[in-house]
Amino acid sequence: MSDGFINLHKPAGWTSHDCVAKLRRLLNTKKIGHGGTLDPAATGVLPVAVGRATRLLSYLPDDKAYRAVVQLGTTTDTDDLDGTILTQTAANHLTKATVVEQLSYFQGTIQQIPPLYSAIHINGQRLYDLARQGRTKALDVPSRTVVIHHIEMVGWHPGDAPNVTLDITCGAGTYIRSIARDLGQMLAVGGTLASLVRTQSSGFTLNTSVSFDQLATTQEPVQTISPALAMRHLPQIVLSPGAGRRWCLGQRLSLEPTVEPEQPLRVATATCPFLGIGIFTTKHEQLCLVPKMVFAQPASV
Repeated sequence: MSDGFINLHKPAGWTSHDCVAKLRRLLNTKKIGHGGTLDPAATGVLPVAVGRATRLLSYLPDDKAYRAVVQLGTTTDTDDLDGTILTQTAANHLTKATVVEQLSYFQGTIQQIPPLYSAIHINGQRLYDLARQGRTKALDVPSRTVVIHHIEMVGWHPGDAPNVTLDITCGAGTYIRSIARDLGQMLAVGGTLASLVRTQSSGFTLNTSVSFDQLATTQEPVQTISPALAMRHLPQIVLSPGAGRRWCLGQRLSLEPTVEPEQPLRVATATCPFLGIGIFTTKHEQLCLVPKMVFAQPASV
């Protein structure tokens, strides 16, 4: 099996760590990592890197997309239905138009307070560990700046506990559970996340994802997604074979810059679509192309 990426369709009830552990057994390899953690209850796209591709996880694009179902009239301690119910309020007076009107407050760059049950660090400890110990009542959880590119209602089911289905595209670090909670607060009835599917993450989409069953039952070796394809969002520079070999050996190349200094770019030759990740940086008062992560072997260039 070649080094590359797997676009895994994470099942409900599994942590992202569980998925990596199972893939290690299925693929009989230890060097596996994932990008963009998903809550256990959530399903959908979980990018997984295999072999040397684990070193490329930080270069994947940040943007993500979700389909979320929010239950209004209910609050929980985890901001989703996996938690303990705190309040229940009749919300049958709400209309579709009323809810849509509030969605504009979630568009763009906003401040968001993470859920109490989340993996962020407070005073050196995971917030969910503090929550399980009952030590969050006097805790001031700082807000974070997140970017929501688009939020749209795509489904509305009225009643005492109305459900609203939202399509959301956002930047890294956005908590959809916080959106559910905050939308309920704005509507003065409370809200919690009922279900969540990640439809896109780091350039991978749900319609091309594969399940554990598909991976386990295939008779052929698992085909990974090539790093060249996964890194296609980065600007590319094409080197001559000789320059490519020197670059793979760690040598800096005095070239005319094609991107801004320190911006990562995909390095290739005419015959090798992905040598690795490089940047232009100043060395001895001269801009040079230097390696940040070398993927190909010099002999293969």
